[in-house]
Amino acid sequence: MAEAEWDSVTYLRKKGPSAAQAKSQQAVNSAMRHGGEIETSKKFSAATNKQHVVTKNTRKLDDESDELHHERVSLGVGKAIQQARQAKEWSQKDLGTRINEKPQIVAEYEQGKAIPNNQILAKLERNLGVKLRGKEIGQPLEPRGKHK
Repeated sequence: MAEAEWDSVTYLRKKGPSAAQAKSQQAVNSAMRHGGEIETSKKFSAATNKQHVVTKNTRKLDDESDELHHERVSLGVGKAIQQARQAKEWSQKDLGTRINEKPQIVAEYEQGKAIPNNQILAKLERNLGVKLRGKEIGQPLEPRGKHK
């Protein structure tokens, strides 16, 4: 015990500033006034809402010669839907209501712009009584339970 110096003071539980405190504007200003070290770095794309990021593969994608697109409903199917609907004297809105879809969906199928969905095609077939899938497009649908 005789070796201990009475003039020096040791703090056992003194902690440095936490990360949040060190980053605060007050801590930065204090360090600047006292000549302390300040490190600044800009984060790449920080605080931006960039969804269209240019990558290295963008050129490869642009140079790609294959045209990738979704298959659309054929015009034959659209014409069959339109003829069956008009034979029943329904509007596109009436048919859309019966199949629980928007009238725009019916219009897209009739124009051949829709991407085929088997659930919607099945609903159209049942309500119109016409085959819309397979080889016999436009033929009357057989009543349920009577198969060949």
